[in-house]
Formats: sequence, C-alpha cells, structure tokens
Amino acid sequence: LGLGLNVFINISLKTQSKEALADFERRIAEHDVVMEGSVMTGDSAYPIRVALAVSAALERFIVEQLSPIPGLEKIRSSFALKQVRYKTALPLPQSSP
Repeated sequence: LGLGLNVFINISLKTQSKEALADFERRIAEHDVVMEGSVMTGDSAYPIRVALAVSAALERFIVEQLSPIPGLEKIRSSFALKQVRYKTALPLPQSSP
C-alpha cells in the first residue's frame, strides 16, 4: 500500500481538563493516518500509531497537523523497525465441558 512507516507518537497535553481531552480526541480522530490511539496513565497521555509513506510525510503530519493543536506539551515519535507480533484474535477462555 506504500505505507512503509509505522510510527508511534507519544503526545502529552498541558492540561487534562474534560474539554481539552475531548477537543484533542476529536482532532486526532479526523486524520486518516492515525491508525490507533489510546488514553494512558503515566507520562504520555496519548500514544497514537500512524501509518505513513515516507519520513517527509511524518514531518508534515507533525508540523502541519499535530503542532497546531492547542494545549500540546510534548510530541515524541519512535519508528517501528520490525513488527515482532501482531494479532487480532483475543485470548478467550476455554469452555469446560
């Protein structure tokens, strides 16, 4: 598909108010390149995973799409070098007879 970059971006927000969180979540959901996003505890409130074609596309996404979002404190990205495991099947409990 030409989307050779799988990038994990950790985003911290300056404030965690209900309105700020809702606004950020709405803005992130508008981008087709965002494949996953979660709310987490700890240092990074929002890790997202994006799929992009080239590193120039990552730069454009960060500079033109992420950075203008009000209330961002930090943006840190990491490239996936190799996918070790990916599955969609859940480990459902075995039924007993």
